[in-house]
Amino acid sequence: MNRRPFIAGNWKMYKTGQQAVQTAANLAGLCSNLTDRDIMIAPTNLSLPLVARAIKNTEVKLGAQNLHFEKQGAFTGEVSADMIKDAGGEYVLIGHSERRQYFGETDALVCQKIKAALGSGLKPVFCIGETEEQREQGNTYLILDKQVSDGLKGFGLEQLSSLVLAYEPVWAIGTGKTASIEQVAEVHQHLRSLLEKLFSKDLADRTRIVYGGSVKPENVKELMGIEDVDGALVGGASLDAKKFINIIKYNEKGI
Repeated sequence: MNRRPFIAGNWKMYKTGQQAVQTAANLAGLCSNLTDRDIMIAPTNLSLPLVARAIKNTEVKLGAQNLHFEKQGAFTGEVSADMIKDAGGEYVLIGHSERRQYFGETDALVCQKIKAALGSGLKPVFCIGETEEQREQGNTYLILDKQVSDGLKGFGLEQLSSLVLAYEPVWAIGTGKTASIEQVAEVHQHLRSLLEKLFSKDLADRTRIVYGGSVKPENVKELMGIEDVDGALVGGASLDAKKFINIIKYNEKGI
């Protein structure tokens, strides 16, 4: 099946509002003719409405880095799906390894967040991945299977049509290490088979599974050449528009 490529930039806790707007505007200009792929950037929550205005009517879409699972309430410092939507967001990252590692997010909580996102019409980018220790112990698939099955527990086929699954081996995020082509191919193939087992072949065939973990202009073309890799979730290399465009235009020569 011909799945539409999805290239996303997670800006994490970088860039003030003004810096985010400048980078987003620069990127939108560089992406003006790219209509055959989905491009998304996720700045901080404070920058969402500012960046939304800067990229309005361009090929670049807006995403948030996190959300709370409740619609509203006494949750100091949190942001709801409706608030993200109102600010111009279309996508939201859920279950990123940094959220799991530093803020104790569990698979059950991730499931609640995916439900909240879908309930407000946001498209969830559901992040999963094993640590280096888990891989060395031979538990990669045990961990991934649990993250996927628990994270998507209770959902029906029709609810998951907008889901993007992002495989990010924790040991490759921001470390400069990248999983080998063989490792990525093997995991992505496994994840597609898992979606078929849990839901249906149709959903498995349609769902975009993207790779994240030290994706750079130098390795993106090879990664995108893997059959079951449908895109990339990019961290540090997405902070510079000129660098990021070389990842987004992975299939063009001489850039």
